[in-house]
Amino acid sequence: MESVEAGLPVHVERDHILRVKIIDSCGMSCTFCHNEGTPVASEQRRGLALRAGEGSGRVSIYAASNGVRFLPAPMRADAHFATALAALRSALDVSEVLFTGGEPTLHPQLVDLIKLARDLDLAVSMTSNGENGQRVLPGCAQAGLYRVNFSIFGSTPGDLAEVQSIRYRRRQLAARKMAALHNSILSCHDLGISTSANIVVPSYEHKERVLRLLEKYSDVLSVRLLNSLSDGEISVSAILRILDDLHARPVARYMTAGTSGARTAYLLPAGRTIYFKEIRHVRLPVTCRNCRFNNDRDCHEGYYGVRLYRDADGRYLVGVCIQRMDLCVPVEEFVTSDLRREILQLRDDEFAALAGGHDRSKIVQ
Repeated sequence: MESVEAGLPVHVERDHILRVKIIDSCGMSCTFCHNEGTPVASEQRRGLALRAGEGSGRVSIYAASNGVRFLPAPMRADAHFATALAALRSALDVSEVLFTGGEPTLHPQLVDLIKLARDLDLAVSMTSNGENGQRVLPGCAQAGLYRVNFSIFGSTPGDLAEVQSIRYRRRQLAARKMAALHNSILSCHDLGISTSANIVVPSYEHKERVLRLLEKYSDVLSVRLLNSLSDGEISVSAILRILDDLHARPVARYMTAGTSGARTAYLLPAGRTIYFKEIRHVRLPVTCRNCRFNNDRDCHEGYYGVRLYRDADGRYLVGVCIQRMDLCVPVEEFVTSDLRREILQLRDDEFAALAGGHDRSKIVQ
């Protein structure tokens, strides 16, 4: 969307975030879930991954084709976890960890994991669907959690049920999940934890759901519209069409050097701001060069940044692409690798290019 950037202030920063998949368990079964590139561990162990209608119905949309060679396991609040974080903090100049899953609030040691990260002077944020937040968020706030990105799929039980697998497509269950989410949002507000709402938009048919969510949450949360990776250009076009229907006006562009993530801020006529979080065409110049997905059709996320995993054997692994999980390597191998140097070089080159490619009077660093 090059035209959107014309005349806008552009905020550019270097990538400094490490995504950390702390748990695989989740109480939802969203049909578009990429599960951070890993298989759904519980389904794999029970041999249900390819049997329609069995198990939880949870999916990992890339696991059948991304070459993943391990099952994810919960991270433990111990010296091995701290060592892995410290190694990547030093190797990649990381200043923040984003806990993901699965659903992080289901991790029994969540508070201790936050404390360990904070002891390393790392800021800690989390992506959550809110299903267990009210119970654990007070301890998380005390431990130093500063932000929660809530994944919100509907403003009504019907909305939520619509994007779940058949096994979970029950309004009564969805109503309980919605209530838990609402209570988690209120808890964050009371505890002083910063919050935002991530709303995935698969297609224009989801417009009314999006409008209901905006009406319900935009006054209390920073709302971000996300394209569905598996729906490609259909999803992106739907978001742009919805923004146009809302008479939203672009007012600022936020870009992270060294990753494909970007956001455009839009001002609504009523004065509220919402964001379109989109994917730029960013690739690792060597690692991605000959990749079979390296085209505008098949590469859904580009190079989005570094992820940390723990496998069933207790190894900590670094990943750089959820569509190419065969690229995952142990932390101790990554920190001295050419891949690590390639990532740092891309970050510096991108920062110079992004800052130099815009009117410097509008660059905000």
